[in-house]
Amino acid sequence: MTRCLVAVGSNLGDRLANVRAGVAGLIATDGVEIIAVSKLYETAPVGGPDDQGAFYNAAVLLDTTLPAADLLALLHHLEAERERRRVVHWGPRTLDLDLLVYGDLVSDDPALQLPHPRQHLRRFVLVPVCDVAPDLVHPRLGATMGELLDGLPVEPGDLTAIATDWHETSDRQVLR
Repeated sequence: MTRCLVAVGSNLGDRLANVRAGVAGLIATDGVEIIAVSKLYETAPVGGPDDQGAFYNAAVLLDTTLPAADLLALLHHLEAERERRRVVHWGPRTLDLDLLVYGDLVSDDPALQLPHPRQHLRRFVLVPVCDVAPDLVHPRLGATMGELLDGLPVEPGDLTAIATDWHETSDRQVLR
């Protein structure tokens, strides 16, 4: 099993249904075991067009037997099931699933960049990540996720926790 971090986001359509569907898709996949799901946050969009709405963001810590490329393909498949369209770079999206960390794998392959090249610069990623894995070490930078978060400036209103019990498993039990 390989320990992984996945960022989950949505700012189009039913944002809550979209992020729930992303996590549910991971739960339903053979070879994927969810370890923890973060709180759900509402965050201001970063980059991209000015006219897009706020995001719901979360993070998932999981173990998997899938190879990194297969896990990434699964994330893209789950996005497509929620009608994700890749039209505008950093534009609005129904579901965004980013593979942040795949064990200690470091890859500069444009099709599989690991760890995610901008995660350490984004509070909307690191705050949820620190809910589930503050002591996980960034494979390239050698710092924990908590240390990386501590190094980022806080922008008032950039991130608001909106729910801790936001995700239901297939058993209808709440993940905490």
